[in-house]
Amino acid sequence: MQDQTALLEALQNAGLSAQAQVPLAPYTTFRIGGPAAVFCTPASETELITALRICKEKGERVYLLGRGSNTLFADEGFDGLVIHIAEGLDAIEDGPDGTIMAGAGTNLIQLCKKAEELSLTGLEFAYGIPGSVGGAVYMNAGAYDGEMKNVLAQVRWLDDEGNVQTSSGEALELGYRCSRFSKHGGVVLGAVFHLAAAPQAQIHARMEELRARRIEKQPLDKPSAGSTFKRPKGAFAAALIDECGLKGLQVGGAAVSEKHSGFVVNLGGATCADVLELCEQVAARVYEQTGHQLEKEVKVVK
Repeated sequence: MQDQTALLEALQNAGLSAQAQVPLAPYTTFRIGGPAAVFCTPASETELITALRICKEKGERVYLLGRGSNTLFADEGFDGLVIHIAEGLDAIEDGPDGTIMAGAGTNLIQLCKKAEELSLTGLEFAYGIPGSVGGAVYMNAGAYDGEMKNVLAQVRWLDDEGNVQTSSGEALELGYRCSRFSKHGGVVLGAVFHLAAAPQAQIHARMEELRARRIEKQPLDKPSAGSTFKRPKGAFAAALIDECGLKGLQVGGAAVSEKHSGFVVNLGGATCADVLELCEQVAARVYEQTGHQLEKEVKVVK
């Protein structure tokens, strides 16, 4: 990477925590990926903005990484700056009229527990999703008939010029696994969720029910990026993969889960190349046998 030393020094001189050649696999739920040329962990929103400014000045590529639950890094790694948004950007505050404010690095499980503590319902669907608020807003995360679109009131974000913006409603362009941020760019800084009052026991019971369903049906004992393919129109990816007899199909260390065929799992030592080849084989077979085109939900970062 050009100017790697200059970028690293600039970040460190600005008081930021930054290192060179940091392996990315441990920072993703897939446990796959080569090193980041430069890896930075900002301790505050101000530090995040500073890191982005420095990267832009140096003309380097940047990737924002949350909890790494929907990310597949290339085996070669990432030849720019990876900014890890987690601690330091994970504050949660309760607001007026059934609202909760959370930083982009907030763990969704912690957010759900906070809502339960406040007797606020609406976020139960997200309990067990191993992601962050920033990532959930970015892709309009959803599960069990719920999605961020239903509870998201407002988003604070950073535009390409470094200005902090606030958007809500239709301006967020929330759709199936997409938002204005996935379409047009912008860095999510935090979000406000609007929830309804409900008995705490009822909220807890629903969260535990969904947790149990995840444990029963999903291969949580193996590294994965969650659902590998988006839901095709008029069908379900897992059902199509089952129909084509692809459960258990394996390429290298990657395999279609025997427990839930909508998941590609890392059996141990899987590479990005293994996963991509397996996804291509699955998509080709499904299209050939059913006519449905599968599109990867996991974000591939090269």
